[in-house]
Amino acid sequence: MLASVLLRAVEHVRWYVRELTDESAYERYVAHQRAVHPGASVPSRREFERMRTDRQEEDPRQGFRCC
Repeated sequence: MLASVLLRAVEHVRWYVRELTDESAYERYVAHQRAVHPGASVPSRREFERMRTDRQEEDPRQGFRCC
């Protein structure tokens, strides 16, 4: 019982950290692409991160970049 409670707590913390750091953005993007555009090819994670970085650098309101 205690082990299952601890496991759930660890899973919740992991989920929270992934959402906080936006680590799960690619998985949300892939799910969206497959639901809305089922025949389209999905970029690799590297390509996705590059597209996201380029978009943030084009419009400073999109994301914060300090350096």
